[in-house]
Amino acid sequence: MPAQIIISLSEQERIELEKAVSSRMTSVRLVARAKAILMAAENVPSYKIAEHLGVGTNTIGRWRRRYAEYRMAGIVKDQPRGANQGGKKTVDQEKLRQKIIKKTTQGKPEGATHWSTRIMAKAMGVTHSFVNRVWQEAGLKPHLYKHFKVSKDPHFEEKLRDVIGLYMNPPDAAVVFCVDEKSSIQALDRSQPGLPMKKGRCGTMTHDYKRHGTSTLFAALNTATGEVIGECKKRHRHEEFLSFLKTVNTQTSSELDLHIIVDNYATHKHENVKKWLKRNKRVQLHFIPTSSSWLNLVERFFGLLTEKALRRGVFTSVKELETKIQNFIDHHNDESKPFVWTKSANKILEKVGRARQSLSLVNTV
Repeated sequence: MPAQIIISLSEQERIELEKAVSSRMTSVRLVARAKAILMAAENVPSYKIAEHLGVGTNTIGRWRRRYAEYRMAGIVKDQPRGANQGGKKTVDQEKLRQKIIKKTTQGKPEGATHWSTRIMAKAMGVTHSFVNRVWQEAGLKPHLYKHFKVSKDPHFEEKLRDVIGLYMNPPDAAVVFCVDEKSSIQALDRSQPGLPMKKGRCGTMTHDYKRHGTSTLFAALNTATGEVIGECKKRHRHEEFLSFLKTVNTQTSSELDLHIIVDNYATHKHENVKKWLKRNKRVQLHFIPTSSSWLNLVERFFGLLTEKALRRGVFTSVKELETKIQNFIDHHNDESKPFVWTKSANKILEKVGRARQSLSLVNTV
């Protein structure tokens, strides 16, 4: 058995350790280490310190060694096990970090879609805590991902500039509406009543439910005021869309032109819709690029509706669902504020260009 490392403390070091032990802000791990060093300085054998603190003798020996070499810094921060330390070894440690980062960003584990700390630790011969620190320092989160879609619309720039021009520089004597359907909204009734929220516990809701049918919300968001015109309908064919356009038309002053931003859904381009538009010259449709729903501001309103009225809602019938949707719209309009578009078309085109370039590089690999 190797000889125990002798720990000698200056008065200042003893005060620092005792302060760490007594402070409520000190982590439990550091408190244990500080106690071990104080006991070691009193020549208490490592095995007795280990028994007192409920850890292994080897652990006490490691803390002794770290404190003797690095003083307080040696026990404050964990040294990565499975990675080399100190002097020339620091270079090896940095090489290991770079290997982990490269393996994380440029490869996948066999039989899995992404790396975990333990899979990477096994592959690299280090501990999972070391891998976790490397990922944190590099800002890597393999367990997370985001959805995306880059539009392939051949007229992307033309449509983008048209829509953003309406947002940032709307025409005079006109109203700009963002229109879309939120289809197949389910009237869900929970199988059991949930428990209310209380201190220390959030509200509850059963995972199973009863279906009572669906409804489709047609909504038109006034970009200048944030107010919404909404109608719930059973279906979302061109007949319902045309009926809703007529509602928006009649509820808007006849002295104003209507510029309506919509997506490329087939019902919006139906021949009957085109015929009606020819007869109603003041109404003009503006189509966003394909795969660019983020460009339609009414989607932001749909997000609020889902978050605040639908996701946790309990509806015993479609009628009750539609009533609560209309109540939400009324409340929204009482305190409406516009969603302000701030990013220019040029900035968006730059970002889309970078995304397309990155995708082209991936496809060539």
